[in-house]
Amino acid sequence: MSTLSVLYQDDDLIAIAKPPGLLVHRSPIDRHETRFAMQMLRDQVGRHVYPVHRLDKPTAGVLLFAFSSEMARAMGEQMMEKAFSKTYLAIVRGFVHHSGIIDYALRYKADKIADRHRIRPVAPQPAVSAYQSLARFELPFASGRYASSRYSLVRLEPVTGRKHQLRRHMVHLRHPIVGDTTHGDGKQNKFIRETFNFSNLALSCTRMGFYHPLSDKWTTITAPAHAQMTGLLDRWQAYKVA
Repeated sequence: MSTLSVLYQDDDLIAIAKPPGLLVHRSPIDRHETRFAMQMLRDQVGRHVYPVHRLDKPTAGVLLFAFSSEMARAMGEQMMEKAFSKTYLAIVRGFVHHSGIIDYALRYKADKIADRHRIRPVAPQPAVSAYQSLARFELPFASGRYASSRYSLVRLEPVTGRKHQLRRHMVHLRHPIVGDTTHGDGKQNKFIRETFNFSNLALSCTRMGFYHPLSDKWTTITAPAHAQMTGLLDRWQAYKVA
């Protein structure tokens, strides 16, 4: 069994770098899965762990656990109060030339299995994300009706925490995240997969900041983007544009 990379650990909290494709815990949505971050970490450190937050299965990066339910609850309350920050890196379709705020409400998307008992529809929920363009790449490969293919590396910071928020917000801007098979551009995903052998979601949580419930000190945990993302960006350096 592979070992999870531990980014931070003290007597109360532990953070790992979750690889893409790994579930945080058991889910009726993926009944065939046998590997879960929570179980793997518990076996690795020999202690029970409690998830503080979630990352979608295809999303990689900083994943925080607590060693007690009380600590998990305290961290959850801090998240509810928005005294908790997260930063992501994403590769998206097209040129993003600027920075800004996406204030676009999202309708709750029920899952056929996990939400099968939900009766009443949920009204659109407020959702806010910040984004910043970091780099742009123009690849000399035809894509659709265009002679070249354009992509951007962006920094994303969710202010709220809705289901698939960052993925859906980038689609709203017409810059879907590369590798997003649920909300993204299937033709672009196929192009990237066949041309660069990239088969994951190009989204990684690279920084998390919070006030430690016991010391009240601001604590920051960082991680690099997942290996397939960094490999893709390395290959694209020759195509970087101003």
